[in-house]
Amino acid sequence: MTKNYRRCISCRRLSLKTDFLRVVRVYPAQTITLNQGAGRSAYLCPDASCLQSAQKKNRLARCLKAAIPESIYTALWQQINQREFAGQEALATHPSESWQNG
Repeated sequence: MTKNYRRCISCRRLSLKTDFLRVVRVYPAQTITLNQGAGRSAYLCPDASCLQSAQKKNRLARCLKAAIPESIYTALWQQINQREFAGQEALATHPSESWQNG
């Protein structure tokens, strides 16, 4: 079974589909949603610099061939901030094992 690889529309990094944030123009309603629905999709790294670049250069709108509501960008920023906060929290609660072995 082959893996599902996708490319970030901002930095062009190739990775597994599950590693990205997915923005979808749902067919036939032509509405824009996050991570759900069938239709034209665009993938972004869960990284602030990628989202900032994509927003500045209007890459989501060009890839999806539709206007992107500000609420979608707000939701994407919230998801990125939550992931970064969760990552920092995990580092703080789980010390590295290297100090225990040395």
